[in-house]
Amino acid sequence: MPHIRWQVLTALLGVVLLGVLLVFLTFNRTTILVPEQGGTYVEAVVGTPRHINPILCQYNELDRDLASLVFSGLTRIDGKGELVPELAKSWELSEDGLVYTFHLRLDVLWQDKVPFTAEDVLFTIQAIQDPNYQGPLHLAALWQSVRVQKVDDYAVRFTLEEAFAPFLDYTTVGILPAHLLRNVPAARLSDNPFNIREPIGTGPFRVSKVTQDHILLEANPFFYGPRPYLERIEFKFHPDRKSLIGAYRRDEVKGLSWIPPQDVAEIAKEEELSLYSAPLSSYVLIFLNLKRPAFQERAVRQALLTAIDRQGMIDQALNGQGIVAHSPIPLTSWAHHQGLKGYEYDPEAARTLLEKAGWKDKDGDGVREKGSLKLEFALLTTDDPVQMRIAALVSKHLAEVGIRAIPQKASPARIAPDFLRPRQFDALLYEWWTLPPDPDPYPMWHSTQTADGGQNFASFSNPEADQIMEMARRTSDRIQRIKLYYRFQEIFAEEVPSLPLYYPVYGYAVDRLVKGIQLGPMTEPADRFRSLAQWYIKTKKVVMNQPRWLELLKFGRRRAL
Repeated sequence: MPHIRWQVLTALLGVVLLGVLLVFLTFNRTTILVPEQGGTYVEAVVGTPRHINPILCQYNELDRDLASLVFSGLTRIDGKGELVPELAKSWELSEDGLVYTFHLRLDVLWQDKVPFTAEDVLFTIQAIQDPNYQGPLHLAALWQSVRVQKVDDYAVRFTLEEAFAPFLDYTTVGILPAHLLRNVPAARLSDNPFNIREPIGTGPFRVSKVTQDHILLEANPFFYGPRPYLERIEFKFHPDRKSLIGAYRRDEVKGLSWIPPQDVAEIAKEEELSLYSAPLSSYVLIFLNLKRPAFQERAVRQALLTAIDRQGMIDQALNGQGIVAHSPIPLTSWAHHQGLKGYEYDPEAARTLLEKAGWKDKDGDGVREKGSLKLEFALLTTDDPVQMRIAALVSKHLAEVGIRAIPQKASPARIAPDFLRPRQFDALLYEWWTLPPDPDPYPMWHSTQTADGGQNFASFSNPEADQIMEMARRTSDRIQRIKLYYRFQEIFAEEVPSLPLYYPVYGYAVDRLVKGIQLGPMTEPADRFRSLAQWYIKTKKVVMNQPRWLELLKFGRRRAL
């Protein structure tokens, strides 16, 4: 009997202990905060919208921001820089590389609940092809050579005159609603109320209200993709970037659309602001006019690049908001040559290159000469303070090795028509802004683009480089294109037809109240909204699921009873 009593007491004690443990766990269950739908994100931006229209927005940064939220293209570029389906669910390419057939999603509605179909794709492309189209010339030039056909209500076919691998990048352009704009002539599209007051797209947000000082977007209830947590986005318009931080300090906004390098230190003082940054698909370089006698020697061009302390320049003039560039293919591109041999800052090596090439300072004036030719030139830039600071630093570095670069400035509006296009410059500090995702360097560096209208402003000509760029355009094989572009970058690094300085970094500031923000490589500033579906302001508490071992305890308690 005593032995039985001890067994009963032991069993009862176990039951009591299990009960105490279960009570403890019941009152101490873990809760976590998770995102909840709702809330308004307010951002300060510079300027006012003119064309919330995907085929007319390219000239205004705010327009591009808004169009990226209101409209969708057949494809889009994801956070890794890869092309992925959007309004199209898939596509096929013919063996000869000429015919692209796109199959459209069946579940897409316009923001006025009208179904999206192939008719909308045809209308958009035909609007770009129209002789009276008032958008970017490069967009018109590409699409004018493409034949577009409706296969059925949810399939379209594009036929090219010749194979052109970068074509798919052009399918990211936003699609317009045919049912609303079909009767609007292309010449009148730019001043149609649709562009500001009544834009209707297929994107995650739709325009709710527009005034002189702000625009309000609300979540699109008919959006085919994941519903954003944010219920609304408001953009408040400001005349210049200096006024943005003041708006934040007055608690009028929760985000600042762009942080110039010179303002990074001031923004860092704001404890409640988080600063995000990501490399842009662009680069800053010094164009060398290769028709000038001094720049026709490769050794001189190599010495120029070796003599410039680019990292020091980034630190001093840009507050570190840049990455040293070694290639004209952006750091964000799948074709960027990571193993490319670059030129490190080495003044002594620059002097040696110049000495061996016969450039000496015989008269002691600090400038090298060769025969009657002095190694000096004008270095033109805009009157932007940052650009002027960079030009001054470049001039200082070059002077240390016996090269005189004389900084000159002009207004941004004059640079392209007066100097760049007519090739009326010695050297010109310039930024290639928002380069397309496809790394095709043909428009900027092929010898056929040296004439008026072309963008080969340095007048670079290299037969092997030309052949590589031509071949890369004709093949859709990604691996083959990478090999070709690697070789192009090696030729560029050896020849140094211009001086790559740095890849810009985009700075973006948002209040810590707004969470879920992620910035990846960016083609343009509007790409800061790529992860918008994950942004949130509101949260709620939820109880974590009980772990498996707790279930086993409950099962053991039942067995004991």
